[in-house]
Amino acid sequence: MKIIVTICRWLVGLLFIFSGLIKANDPHGLSYKMREFFEAWHTEFLNSISLSSSIAMNIVEVVAGIAIIIGWRSKFFSWLLLLLIAFFTFLTSYVLFSGKIAACGCFGDCVPLTPQQTFTKDVVLLILILIIFFSYKKIQPLFSAKISFVMIAISFATVAGMQWYALNHLPFKDCLPFKKGNNILEQMKPPVGAVSDSFAIFYTYKKNGQTIKINAEKFPDDFDSTYVQVGEEEKTLIRKGNNTPKISDFTLKTLDSSNNITDQILNQQGKYVLIFVKEFPANPRAFDSFINMTALNKISDAKIPYYLVTSDVEGVKAFTFDYSRVLKLDGTVLKTAARANPTYFLMQGATIVNKFAAVDADKLLN
Repeated sequence: MKIIVTICRWLVGLLFIFSGLIKANDPHGLSYKMREFFEAWHTEFLNSISLSSSIAMNIVEVVAGIAIIIGWRSKFFSWLLLLLIAFFTFLTSYVLFSGKIAACGCFGDCVPLTPQQTFTKDVVLLILILIIFFSYKKIQPLFSAKISFVMIAISFATVAGMQWYALNHLPFKDCLPFKKGNNILEQMKPPVGAVSDSFAIFYTYKKNGQTIKINAEKFPDDFDSTYVQVGEEEKTLIRKGNNTPKISDFTLKTLDSSNNITDQILNQQGKYVLIFVKEFPANPRAFDSFINMTALNKISDAKIPYYLVTSDVEGVKAFTFDYSRVLKLDGTVLKTAARANPTYFLMQGATIVNKFAAVDADKLLN
């Protein structure tokens, strides 16, 4: 039994460490996923704590994973893991059975899983953690209490530091469709060989007082005028397709009108810079440092055109700026494109040549 518990500890611990680290690479990603749940549950008032909750959750996952492997405070962490996996299983079952959320984001954008895969994973983890929970007294610490505490403290600081860096710069590993080297127009097309959703169409008829549902492809042999249609045409999804583009709703519009100039911008000759801004600072005097005017001046000196791309239309109007260089973009798409606020893209046609957060934008042309 001791060997089984040890195997369970290592499997659970490594999976929690992996899950926490891969999401710590992009804490904004988890926070946006949390907001999807809040909106589905009509608890949008919790949106303000989504980022802090994301940061805390990633730290807890890694710390709990390390603690259960080294056997530090096994009773406390077996309880913590049980509560976490019960919560995660509830979330993944909600995603799977409600259909209101496309995916749970358990492993972030770098390891996308289907709802079925995530739910199965959590059920297996629940079983492993229950074994640990009921056998925690058999767990012997691998190290002294002092060394264990130091290891936990280092892991806490490391994950916190990773997330601080990702929030102020950009994720270490960019797994988004707007990553360096991608062509935005190509990412807006369905995948090669993709298939569309398949639907079965049904009609409801009445005959001799009985209500009958008929598949549009299999009408009865005796179908005649005695069948009277009632109700509307119904569609039932029988096979989910995979023809959804990785980038959708990427539509650039001018600030002063609703003109769609996406093709005009992305198909222009030569290099240019797109500066994605999710929201502008409330203090106008903070604009220069916020937008990194040093980098902007370098771009201007190199005679490279640049544009501000934002969904914060009212926010940008508080600043003195050449509004002909300001483009509007849907806020949801912008959050995917720009994890840091602002984010600079060096473009060649529709291809992302380079990409940096504003604090690192001096390196954009290097």
